[in-house]
Amino acid sequence: MLLSEIKAFLASTETLLINLPDGTRVPAHFHVTEVGEVTKNFIDCGGKLRNERKANFQLWNADDYDHRLHPGKLISIIELAQSKLGLGDLEIEVEYQGEDSIVKYGLEARNGELYLAGKQTACLALEACGVPEKKAIDLSAMVATSASCTPGGGCC
Repeated sequence: MLLSEIKAFLASTETLLINLPDGTRVPAHFHVTEVGEVTKNFIDCGGKLRNERKANFQLWNADDYDHRLHPGKLISIIELAQSKLGLGDLEIEVEYQGEDSIVKYGLEARNGELYLAGKQTACLALEACGVPEKKAIDLSAMVATSASCTPGGGCC
């Protein structure tokens, strides 16, 4: 989700509900403690120089049960970060406290609510690092014939 997309989403809702990938909700009294930019410069396993820029939101559960972050307030925080940090319209990455460590998620809007979406690692240079390409197998070509093994046929 891009910053422009979350701002449009927030402008159309009255409550801010965020769901974890397991279906539970982030407690309603969460705070967004950071809105910033994370830049990652790296070389992939194929030797290609890469650069990533993302908007980073850090969510935190406080013991402050009397205050909730309202959509308009989060829009203000995002716009301030865009203005002061020159964020532009970056993809959002969310940090949330997992069981043992901070976990990074993507962010999606569905059915009027926000969802933290799990992220996966991947090789960025499959053509250069020697990992064989997975090929799809057409199972329809594997039609049983009279010569194929059948239960009780003694061929197995």
